[in-house]
Amino acid sequence: MAGAVTVAPPPRGPLRVAVVGGGPGGLYAAALLKRLDPSREITVWERNAPNDTFGFGVVLSDETLGGIEHADPVVYEALRDEFVRWDDIDIVHRNTRHTSGGHGFAALGRRRLLEILHERCRSLGVELHFRTPAPDVARLSESYDLVVAADGVHSATREAYAEVFRPRVTTHRCRYIWLAADFPFEAFRFEIAETEHGVMQLHGYPYSRPSPDHHPSTRPSGPPNQFGASTVIVEMREEVWEAAGFAESEVQESVERCAKIFADALGGRALRSNKSAWTAFRTVVNERWSNGNVVLLGDAAHTAHFSIGSGTKLAVEDALALAACLEEQPSLGAALAAYEEERRPVVASTQRAARASLEWFENLGLYLDQPARQFAFNLLTRSRRVTHDNLRLRDAPFTESVQREFGCPPGTPPMFTPFRLRGLTLRNRVVVSPMDMYSAVDGVPGDFHLVHLGARALGGAGLVMTEMVCVSPEGRITPGCAGLYTGQQAESWRRIVDFVHAQAPGAAIGVQLGHSGRKGSTKVMWEGIDEPLEEGNWPLVAASPLRYKPENQIPCELTRAQLADVREQFASAARRAARCGFDLLELHCAHGYLLSGFLSPLTNRRTDAYGGPLENRLRFPLEVFDAVRAVWPAERPMTVRISATDWADGGTTADDAVAIARAFAAHGADAIDVSTGQVVAEEQPEYGRSYQTPYADRIRNETGIPVIAVGAISSWDDVNSLILAGRTDLCALARPHLYDPHWTLHAAAEQGYTGPGVSWPAPYRAGSRRPQTGRTDAPKQRLTLGS
Repeated sequence: MAGAVTVAPPPRGPLRVAVVGGGPGGLYAAALLKRLDPSREITVWERNAPNDTFGFGVVLSDETLGGIEHADPVVYEALRDEFVRWDDIDIVHRNTRHTSGGHGFAALGRRRLLEILHERCRSLGVELHFRTPAPDVARLSESYDLVVAADGVHSATREAYAEVFRPRVTTHRCRYIWLAADFPFEAFRFEIAETEHGVMQLHGYPYSRPSPDHHPSTRPSGPPNQFGASTVIVEMREEVWEAAGFAESEVQESVERCAKIFADALGGRALRSNKSAWTAFRTVVNERWSNGNVVLLGDAAHTAHFSIGSGTKLAVEDALALAACLEEQPSLGAALAAYEEERRPVVASTQRAARASLEWFENLGLYLDQPARQFAFNLLTRSRRVTHDNLRLRDAPFTESVQREFGCPPGTPPMFTPFRLRGLTLRNRVVVSPMDMYSAVDGVPGDFHLVHLGARALGGAGLVMTEMVCVSPEGRITPGCAGLYTGQQAESWRRIVDFVHAQAPGAAIGVQLGHSGRKGSTKVMWEGIDEPLEEGNWPLVAASPLRYKPENQIPCELTRAQLADVREQFASAARRAARCGFDLLELHCAHGYLLSGFLSPLTNRRTDAYGGPLENRLRFPLEVFDAVRAVWPAERPMTVRISATDWADGGTTADDAVAIARAFAAHGADAIDVSTGQVVAEEQPEYGRSYQTPYADRIRNETGIPVIAVGAISSWDDVNSLILAGRTDLCALARPHLYDPHWTLHAAAEQGYTGPGVSWPAPYRAGSRRPQTGRTDAPKQRLTLGS
């Protein structure tokens, strides 16, 4: 139209961007932002020289590379030409090497990665300042639209705004040093050295191959990459590091000693350093990642242990997400919020895996006596990201060899191998975990309990546990809790036990006995968990007069006479349980209930013989255990459930849990059921997949006592992985059995297993194959026609 004026669209996103830190994350963020909008003015400050780098090789996943290829093909092509790729992992322990294939790694030198990113930034017009500390972040924030803080684990930006970002930094128990060897390993190599000072480990992987004109018989002069190179990380516990004298050693002396310790892995060749220093890994977590127009990226925002190769990967993925969110969102504030929302769960998941991995290496000494192949499997699955099932897909022969060594009959998944406790042989390793149903009337289990427990017994589990069955009316949690303190209750339980034994042959049923202590006289769960009853309350007793929450009652501290009464209540309930025919009895000493309240220093403030040091706090729970064991049939097993940590400062620790487990085992416990928490209301659990299993793992492998692992174990793949790795003997699952009463039968069907470890009840056999859910015979698409 005549006279019309063309109005240019408003600029999208920030035009002036300051990047603090010239590592891979900061450089890649700068390149992406400039490529997406060439009009942007982007400046990077790096305090070190262009060729300075504090590491050697960098590992990137195929997933990360795919994101790079999509976002910037130029960078991807340059990286692709440099990568060293390999599939194998070698694990060397006690002069035995086991190799597992099919893993898929890609690595290149960190210096070369930086060179590629420098070249890309310059070609796009990014301004790079080297040997130049960035201006004060407050000044940058005023002068630029966006400040990207990619200044690493020791981020000055993070510290400047610590009251906003609220960082938590955890220093771990191992010392490590980054080194290099001037030859390429053929695989990712883990090697264990048992020295006079303690256990040390080597992590090594190639990051460059020899140049084409290199001949192995002659060592050419020139840069190390001419004949290939590998990253070598040497790691050990702090106390081993100190005992070995590394704390007083100069770096070069440390390098030479490490080369001698791992001479077999290195073929007698030397190691070299590059600004190397012994350090302890620090996990960084921030409650917030942005403050106004300042945003954290990479190690400034989060760290994850190098044993899962995650640092550069996370930083590059942060850069991709930040650039995308700045393109997609209508404002800077919305973009930074979207960036954090997208990346936080991914980072949290990676950090959980990294923590599991680093803790495995911290506790490496626990596993040294495992059979060689099981040790290798345990190492490969340490982070819980590699599992039995995907390792079987990657390398079936290796996985099958581990299973044979474990004792799995051909075609039998680990979860379907039997397990013996005293006179009871469980047909498989699956336990239906105790779950309070709050559906009893006057403590009497009814038809609901018959159907609930009967259905799960028919569903294939090796052991089905009752909910916590209370030993007295005052020991109930809620008015809906089941008991075993009257004859009528015992008759109802006998009906359920008889059903399981008659209709679900091969399934065992166990009873869990407990007393609520200070957590009693509350509403049923769906009306208000742990909330006191509005009427009809009963008096509470506990180790000490400490209420659970401000709104709960103050319990009375048990006197000596009352302790004797409670002890007899447990023994009486155990006699009734034996007459009911239960196959196993578990004593509930967890979750803040009465016996747990004696064990935790946070809930036991007694000054008599039942309080104070752990030995005293154990006294009453052990007295109860002894009283129950004395009346429980000798051939039937007893287990004890404990809270291995209170998830609260000053509470039960993992070391305490080991001592508690030893004490109960010494008194005749056949296994320890290892749960955590629920002891104090102010707990701060670290939730995540299989998050409680490390405590069971430690107890089992430090003491040799059989354990039951519990806590967010949700798949049969998890069960197989934990059992085969030797981290537990049995797995207890709760919510999966609420979702699917026939969880174990379905796990067998999905794995194609039909052996004696599980059997379909005769009336259900017609349903033993998964039903088809849709048409599968449609013709496949063969041609794509252009329009």
